[in-house]
Amino acid sequence: MLFLKLMNDGGPLMWVILAGAVLGLFFFLEKTFQFHREEINVRELLQGLTNVLDRDGIVEALTLCDNTPGPVARILGAAILAYERGDESIRQALDDAALDELPKLERHLGFIGTLAFILPLLGFLGTVLGMLQTFEVIQANSYLSSSDISGSVMTALLTTAAGLTAAIPCHLAYNYLSVRADAIALDMEKAALEITGFFERKERKTAEK
Repeated sequence: MLFLKLMNDGGPLMWVILAGAVLGLFFFLEKTFQFHREEINVRELLQGLTNVLDRDGIVEALTLCDNTPGPVARILGAAILAYERGDESIRQALDDAALDELPKLERHLGFIGTLAFILPLLGFLGTVLGMLQTFEVIQANSYLSSSDISGSVMTALLTTAAGLTAAIPCHLAYNYLSVRADAIALDMEKAALEITGFFERKERKTAEK
């Protein structure tokens, strides 16, 4: 089988590169499904919450947050709980909730980014080791043909090709997921500002009555 032949010709580092590529694919799919599940219409959620809270439906608002996936709904739920308890600082509750949610958004992104950086280096390392072995063979045998040498060099270069082939998708995946995570973080920030402003306006209206 051609695949197994290439893996064996490239040496042990080919299997390390393959393992890194498989892990990168696994974490990419995991994060993609996570972001897909947590992608919501933030404007629609805020509109629904403010309509319910205008009627003092705290329990209904909390239920809506619980039934809505994603970090935006969870930090909004934390703000509503803080308001219900009469906490002085809703912003502090939002900050604490954001500190819990942001690491979940960024989990495994660093690993994918590290793979994008390390896999080409592993490929270059395999090539250097292969070239060293080639020169050792040349020194030990003065009657090698050019085809023998070119075959050894091609084998040495396999790891570089494998490293780059695995690293490029990892780099693209890291950039894509980072953009998605930043977009969700921005939605969290906007939602926090919206709910804080709503509660401040509600308090002013209550004080004026």
